Amino acid sequence: MTIAVEPVSTAPARAERIVTPAGIEVWTVHSQVVPVAAMSFIFEGGASQDGLDKPGIAQMMAQLLDEGAGPYPSDAYQEKLAEAAIELSFNAGQDSISGGLRTLTRNLDEAISLTRLALVEPRFDDEAITRVRAQTSAGIRYQQNDPGVRATKTFFATAFPGHIYGLPNGGTLESVEAITRDDLVAAHARLIARDNLKVAVVGALDEAQVIALVDGVFGDLPAHAGIVAPPAVSITALGTRTIVDLDVPQSVIRFGMNGIGWRDPDFIPAFVLNHILGGGVFTSRLFQEVREKRGLAYSVGTGLVSLRGAAMTWGFTATKNERVVEALEVIAGQIETLKAEGPSEEELTKAKAYLTGSYPLAFDTSTKIAQQLAQIAFEGLGIDYIARRNALVAAVTREDVMRAASRVLGDGRMLVVIAGRPEGLAAV
Repeated sequence: MTIAVEPVSTAPARAERIVTPAGIEVWTVHSQVVPVAAMSFIFEGGASQDGLDKPGIAQMMAQLLDEGAGPYPSDAYQEKLAEAAIELSFNAGQDSISGGLRTLTRNLDEAISLTRLALVEPRFDDEAITRVRAQTSAGIRYQQNDPGVRATKTFFATAFPGHIYGLPNGGTLESVEAITRDDLVAAHARLIARDNLKVAVVGALDEAQVIALVDGVFGDLPAHAGIVAPPAVSITALGTRTIVDLDVPQSVIRFGMNGIGWRDPDFIPAFVLNHILGGGVFTSRLFQEVREKRGLAYSVGTGLVSLRGAAMTWGFTATKNERVVEALEVIAGQIETLKAEGPSEEELTKAKAYLTGSYPLAFDTSTKIAQQLAQIAFEGLGIDYIARRNALVAAVTREDVMRAASRVLGDGRMLVVIAGRPEGLAAV
């Protein structure tokens, strides 16, 4: 199957599905614009596979993959990457371990070799573990005084108590200190395999080179991962308000309610709804009412969060301590009005025009195309999603948005977390 992909300022490219001799499915786009290859890959799993007693393992493991591999300790490995101008990165999310590779095609063989070593033969040397542990702990200590980080962490801890989603991806000071090399080796064995892998390759490579790249990097991985699906969970504290006491002149606010995941038939209407409510920046209702008309905040917005075991619509803003009550009233009022009355035809038309018109910007570089394709594969949306997506958005009606609003906005109750010292407001 092939699909049309039209990156900005480039000729249309075509995405093709290939299954390699090692049985790995890869979505690939051939482009001769520049002699560069970009690969994006995602392993199902991630921080959701950490134990409740020791969060942070997956993230530390991902950080250590390029800190020494095969015969090369950390410094030597990084020097090898630099010598060939190879860009390689890894990251752990709630439900995934992701990575990216970018290389000149003339250095493809070296890129294959070094990326394979990182994934198949990571060293997890004691020196590297000690250094990454110290960096992680320093970051956690620094964030303890950051109102935004404190509000976000408290939001998730309050929303999902007793669930892995309630714990920070990077762990806590106590859990990071307790992570051992055996924990990292075990996480690598559970999470990095072929059957939980999605891969996309974009660039100046023919089919044989794509196969050589994918099988050369991933072909020696174990066939099967040892992941367990995280339990399904909903926000447990709707209608409550938590205050994190920080002596700052401006309070940071996080608010949210249950949402709709990417695979839900109502996700696209919910996506349009979110754009109208708080996702459209300058045109959204919250931006206009909170910032433009009242000057309550510099920024305000909402977004959709789709996890394997949970989905939510959540939002952010920050305002002076003495104006927190007013800001929350305005936000709640806009949510209630949108749920009750729905969007105007003008709002709906403008939202759909923006969401369809801006979509090609997600494909204006090889790296972006690879990332988008890998994410679409990870979400199970199908290789034809890029071709279908704008038509799905354009087809959304006012009735679709109202239906999504009844599911997403519900009775209007939100979980609210405020980091600061808001005046005239108490936790409930």
